Amino acid sequence: MTNLPPPAEELRFLDAELRQLDVRRATLLRRRAWLVHTLQATAARQPALGPGTAPVGPPAGTGAAARRPEATAPGVQNVLLVLGGVLLTIAAIAFTLVSWGHLGIAGRALVLGALTVGALGAPVALLRRGLRSTAEAVAALGTALTVLDAYALHEVAFPGTDGAGYTATASAVLAALWAVYGVRLGLRHPLPLAVATAHLPLLLGAIAVGAGPYTLTAVSLATAAGGTTVALRAALLPVRIVAVTGALGTGAAGVLSAGWLCWSASGPGPAARAAALLLVAAALALVAGRFVPRPEISVGAAFAAGLCVVAGAGGVLRVTVPGEWTVPGCLACAIALLATERTRLHHPLRQGLVRASAAVQGFAVLWTLPLVAGCVLGPAVRGAHPWSGTPRDFRDAVFAGLPRPPYAGTAPLVLAVVAAVLVVAGHRTARRPAVTVAAPVLGWAAALVLPVVLQLPYAAGLVAHAVVAAAALFFAVRFGRADKRPSPPSLTALLLALVTSVGLALVSLASEPATIAVLGTLTVLFAAAGLRPGPAPFAAPAALCHATALACAIGASAGRPPHHTALLVLVVPAVAALIASRTGGSRTGGSRTGGSRATVPVEVAGAAAGLLALALAAPEPPMLALVLSLCGAVAAATALRPERRAAGWAAAALFLLATWVRLAAWDVAAPEAYTLPVTGPALIVGLLRRRRDAAVSSWTAYGSGLAVTLVPSLLAAWDDQHWLRPLALGVAALAVTLAGARHRLQAPLVLGPGVLALVALHELTPYLAQVVGALPRWAPPAVAGLVLLVLGATYEQRLRDARRLREALGRLG
Repeated sequence: MTNLPPPAEELRFLDAELRQLDVRRATLLRRRAWLVHTLQATAARQPALGPGTAPVGPPAGTGAAARRPEATAPGVQNVLLVLGGVLLTIAAIAFTLVSWGHLGIAGRALVLGALTVGALGAPVALLRRGLRSTAEAVAALGTALTVLDAYALHEVAFPGTDGAGYTATASAVLAALWAVYGVRLGLRHPLPLAVATAHLPLLLGAIAVGAGPYTLTAVSLATAAGGTTVALRAALLPVRIVAVTGALGTGAAGVLSAGWLCWSASGPGPAARAAALLLVAAALALVAGRFVPRPEISVGAAFAAGLCVVAGAGGVLRVTVPGEWTVPGCLACAIALLATERTRLHHPLRQGLVRASAAVQGFAVLWTLPLVAGCVLGPAVRGAHPWSGTPRDFRDAVFAGLPRPPYAGTAPLVLAVVAAVLVVAGHRTARRPAVTVAAPVLGWAAALVLPVVLQLPYAAGLVAHAVVAAAALFFAVRFGRADKRPSPPSLTALLLALVTSVGLALVSLASEPATIAVLGTLTVLFAAAGLRPGPAPFAAPAALCHATALACAIGASAGRPPHHTALLVLVVPAVAALIASRTGGSRTGGSRTGGSRATVPVEVAGAAAGLLALALAAPEPPMLALVLSLCGAVAAATALRPERRAAGWAAAALFLLATWVRLAAWDVAAPEAYTLPVTGPALIVGLLRRRRDAAVSSWTAYGSGLAVTLVPSLLAAWDDQHWLRPLALGVAALAVTLAGARHRLQAPLVLGPGVLALVALHELTPYLAQVVGALPRWAPPAVAGLVLLVLGATYEQRLRDARRLREALGRLG
């Protein structure tokens, strides 16, 4: 072979060949099974047919396969044996419970003794003949009869004994008898049955002597220890399965009981006794995990042992220390479990203990979650009542109108300790990226809730949260990458700084001086962070948002009305346009740098501030016109940048809106006197520009000039009751339409017909109202249905006409 295929192609070829071989092998195996069955059937019929008679084979194909037996001979045998054993057992139970009283003492003993001895002795002869399945079935009947013998013995010989005590003794005797019987005869079922029954004597005996909850818990753990020993030393799989199931059940019951006793104890003594039981359970789990051959089971056992140790220690701490120190005490025990990582303990056990420690630390962090959530979300309530007065302390300022979580005094300690553990263990774990994100978050949460827990004065709490925001920004700037996107830790720090700043700004609304001071500080902090390319896409817009809030706060503090404050807010869009002009054109190797990545967020923040200014100025039309003009000026300045030429459309629209609002504010009855002097020069300038550059669109050349006059005149004509203005406006719109059609210009062909149609509709409105009033009520629905039918019938033609009209308009200048 001189031309070898690629490895991928050769592998595909080999897989296809192997699949074909598997299919062929399956076919041959089916044929072989049919042949074997045929030969067996032929050998069975051969004596009946006589010598020399040739057997007639079944037809090949599907008929032969259909006559194959659906159940195997061993399966049929097992079904029959099991069914027979069950029926005999039911009959024996019925005889014992129902017909027992018809016989005397001798008869009862003779019948049950004969049945039991016969059922237990028959398997010996059956095993000698090789009938193991039958022997198993008969032996199962015998074991069931031994239970009936124990019941009959209690009813006849010991009728006054305690039921629990007698059952404990009987279960112990039966377990020993079945174990010896199964070992001597080599049967399968007696040993698992003996192991399952052996879990009962200790517990029933403790109940019989009236043991307390601590003794019952200890007995459950002892039973679990015995089951664990049997599971580790047994060779038969059924015995191991039964022993493991029993050990898990009794062990779980003992652990849950010990945990409940420990955490519900009223004093150190009872709690210590229950904690000792939990320690015994932990030791049992560790021993079992050490000798289990499967590592995942060892890890699970060590995990349960670690939780038992921490639960016992926490239960003792609950009744010996103040309530708020219970969780830190459990956390200390969990951290102590990490010391096993440096011991010579079995590796799966160390891994399970470390996981138990991590789980407890996670629960401790969840315990602090209500306090952290209150510190983050609580300040939002202040937004509904700004400048309502300085609170007594910082906790009252944060939790205004919210319930305060109990036992939260040690929450900062818990968060700080878990963060420190993550930092120390971060370099030794495979999940280092997640640790580098989780540790700063926990540290931030600790610093955030500390002023609330300490109930610092209001001003001191504001300063503390400002320091937290500044530290988060410093971390983002210090560990950020200047020429790339922010790393996960840097991005996390930026988000934390933003969350802190929002909460701090809301908390500061309680006091007027605090509001201005905090917003000014936040603006400076984020503006300084925005100078670095890495955090700029987040920090610069945040600085603009805080500056917008600062402008509103200054206006309100000065006692100015909202429409005057709008002029102060307009400073933010102007600054945003200036910043975007400095960063928008930067490129490095064809990829956007940090400055260019901040351009769009900065422009969005500036646009939002402009919208806020418009909303503030909306109640006063003269001020709204001025604000519109200033926004148009900012948009026009933005349009000077090559990549933002489209902002010129927004600038033109803003200027037009400013003009119309100003005319409406002046109550101008004849807007043409103010718009025509603008329209004439604008059209002349557009004409000259199109002569120099034929590629200029008609919208750019004539759109704004025509709209300056047509739209205000249309608005005035809509409320005009005379005929002169609608007539003049209609003639002007007709002239614009004809001029657009003559020179094939898009803007005149859209504006002129639109204005002309609206004027015509205005003039026909009274007559249409009269016609509608004269029509019967069924006429409008009928006409609407007819129109819909016509439109549906000619839908495709209308779409084709619309496409042709769009193409014709697109070919215009």
